[in-house]
Amino acid sequence: MSEEQKRDLAADGAEPVTEPSPDVGSDSNTDAVVGTAGPVSGAGEVDATEADFAASEAGVTVASAPETASDSAASRPEAIMIPAATAAAAAAVSSEGTRPIWSDAGDAPFDDRKEKVPGPARVRVKDDDGDSGGSAGSEAVEIVKTVVVALAIAFVLRVLLFQPFTIPSASMEPNLYEGDYIVVSKWAYGYSKYSSGLPVNLPLGEGRVFGRAPERGDIVVFKLPRDDKTDYIKRVIGLPGDRIQMINNALHINGAPVEDVVVSRGEIADVFGPRAMTQSRETLPGGRSFTVQDFGPGGDLDDTPVYEVPVGHYFMMGDNRDNSIDSRVEQSSGVGLVPDENLVGKAEIIMFSWEPGASLFNPVSWFANIRPSRFFRVLD
Repeated sequence: MSEEQKRDLAADGAEPVTEPSPDVGSDSNTDAVVGTAGPVSGAGEVDATEADFAASEAGVTVASAPETASDSAASRPEAIMIPAATAAAAAAVSSEGTRPIWSDAGDAPFDDRKEKVPGPARVRVKDDDGDSGGSAGSEAVEIVKTVVVALAIAFVLRVLLFQPFTIPSASMEPNLYEGDYIVVSKWAYGYSKYSSGLPVNLPLGEGRVFGRAPERGDIVVFKLPRDDKTDYIKRVIGLPGDRIQMINNALHINGAPVEDVVVSRGEIADVFGPRAMTQSRETLPGGRSFTVQDFGPGGDLDDTPVYEVPVGHYFMMGDNRDNSIDSRVEQSSGVGLVPDENLVGKAEIIMFSWEPGASLFNPVSWFANIRPSRFFRVLD
């Protein structure tokens, strides 16, 4: 511009406006001029509102550009000056379509659209009514299983292996006393229909399964022949083919007296009052030896006819010879000859013993009447 033109402009009174240098990289041009009414080209389009927000978030003071004398507020839109870096950041935000979010810790912003916020934990709430019903049902099933298993074990033990008995009388004294609890082995002589130990008989028909003959002198539990139900306990004296007889209070087998040695004499009280008693040691043919007891000669069963034992039967006698209803008494009122199938088992051992007067429902009576000296005594 010539010096003449400058003087003409100065004469008009107008202040000259310097246009921004096109050299963007110069140090003097640190600000960019953005018009609020028009878009900014380059890195996106930012209106004045978003530019203000971005500048406020960045801590930048936004200043209005000074008006020239020739431009009034009505004819020219207000110019806002913001740093170039801030404008670029605002333009970038606008191009993404959302504003940045800053964490509470003050670190870099993150996109809330990409952040996965875990939802509430899932908790399975059980139905108390349904679960309690199922639990109760399961417990009932377990109880039934336990009972069934216990019954099965008891059945096997009682039918096939062992059976307990209580001695109810004095007919086997001095070897078994009233109140002794004994165990009988069921397999000793095999099994018959009367061997179950239950109210019903086993469906085995006549005879025995795995049968074995008892030995002379065994203490045997058997079913009373006249009713096939009542359990009796006696000692086997006569085997099939034997001839048994009592002569003057002495036992004879096959015409020969049994060896009998007196062990002790004394007095014993029974239902008839105090009576003289003798204990002797008998030795049967074959060598089996045991103690017997009687009240001396003159008893009803001290002299008998000869009893011939048929095949498949046994002659039984009690060890308390004058206080025992056994095979010396006919079957109609006594025991008679015992068939082989009526044998239940062999008495093996005395497990426990209480004197008469002990009651199952009175525990105090157990200690007052206990006989520990007889516990676990093996029988002869």
